[in-house]
Amino acid sequence: MAVVMKVDDEVRLNILAALLRKGSVIPNIRQLQKYTGYHKATIKSSLDFLYREGLLGGFGPKFDFRQFGYKLEVMTLLQADLTKRPLLEKFIEEAKKDPNLYFISGIVGSGSWNLLCRHIYNDIESYHKGVNDKYFGKLKGIHDLMRSQEIFYVTEPFYKLDSRTGALIEIIRKAKGYS
Repeated sequence: MAVVMKVDDEVRLNILAALLRKGSVIPNIRQLQKYTGYHKATIKSSLDFLYREGLLGGFGPKFDFRQFGYKLEVMTLLQADLTKRPLLEKFIEEAKKDPNLYFISGIVGSGSWNLLCRHIYNDIESYHKGVNDKYFGKLKGIHDLMRSQEIFYVTEPFYKLDSRTGALIEIIRKAKGYS
């Protein structure tokens, strides 16, 4: 009997997770040679050098979360009262356990926002339920910590969606005059 594969079945998810682990995916030297025209030894020594310099941490899959039924990316700007250090630490501790919250960072700008969060959810309702269940309904004092928030739902069409790594390579090429 033929096995019907789905992108979100357990086997495919286990393989995708394994691909994220260091050493699971290695560069195809022959393909890199075709793209660049460089000798294999040059490519291999360059990859070794880039690993040692910390530029390469590994290789892995890139996929669109929408293929798995998650249609909503949410960006939230938070104004947290940073003087409430124990509450902030508890919030960060909970955030690290939340698989829907994949990015949290301090920010500085012209407004009063000081934290940026990025989430993936199925829809707006599941986002609000998730945030309320995991944070606002669970953490005592969270309303004292979070003075204000702005919520942004990232939607199509995407007018530009480039790789951050690819953009940086292009910026450096131009700055160095490599065109």
